[in-house]
Amino acid sequence: MVTTAVEGDGPTVNRGDWVTVSYTAKDWTSGKDVQGSYDAGAKPQLYQAGIGQLVPAFDQTVVGKKVGSRVLVVAPPSAAFGSTTNQQLGVGKDDTVVFALDILQTVPQDSVVTGTMTQPPANQPQVKDNGKAAPTITIPPNTPAPSDLQTNVLIKGDGKPVQAGQSLVLQYTGVLWSNGQQFDSSWSHGGAQVLQIGTGSVIAGWDKGLVGQPVGSRVELVIPPSLGYGGQAQNGIPANSTLVFVIDILEAV
Repeated sequence: MVTTAVEGDGPTVNRGDWVTVSYTAKDWTSGKDVQGSYDAGAKPQLYQAGIGQLVPAFDQTVVGKKVGSRVLVVAPPSAAFGSTTNQQLGVGKDDTVVFALDILQTVPQDSVVTGTMTQPPANQPQVKDNGKAAPTITIPPNTPAPSDLQTNVLIKGDGKPVQAGQSLVLQYTGVLWSNGQQFDSSWSHGGAQVLQIGTGSVIAGWDKGLVGQPVGSRVELVIPPSLGYGGQAQNGIPANSTLVFVIDILEAV
């Protein structure tokens, strides 16, 4: 059973959007409280709506709802944790669980940062905005690659600064300094992606260049090999490559 207790006035969550939800929960069967995102040390849940990443109580019920809504979900085992005991949450086998979901934000996969873009200095890669498509990045001709990290803020956002340990919703495109060839882009993977920052789960140049940047920013990072993949070749990236990324920071959780 799904009931909208509070109707929000924000944008509607569509299937495939990156949605941020805070929640409280109670095990109907045992009567015990279940750990939620409002508990100390916890944080909101970030996931793609409607594609099966989480249990149906989360996955399906937010689709079609508006940001700012509070949704009450009485989830039988088939919509919660089924016949599996969830020891981490303290939910028993075949338990019914009640969730109150607060929809905080939604980010469609084709989202981009908007605003007046400032070009980097002439000795840095120049960037052409292509709307809802990968930007064009042009390497300055006859210019040696820098030996240290270069961070150029093309559009400064007005959100909170990114903190180490947060999960970021990002659009990004990467090219090689050596020849300007694109080797990766979120646009090649369906649009905005989620990556954790500041914990060593991405290359060091991203951790150093993105922590502290305000949400809503578009940032160009020129990353030397020592902060990239070093002497190890990757798919489409030769060893000892200087990398150039243009990154839109769409959300941080």
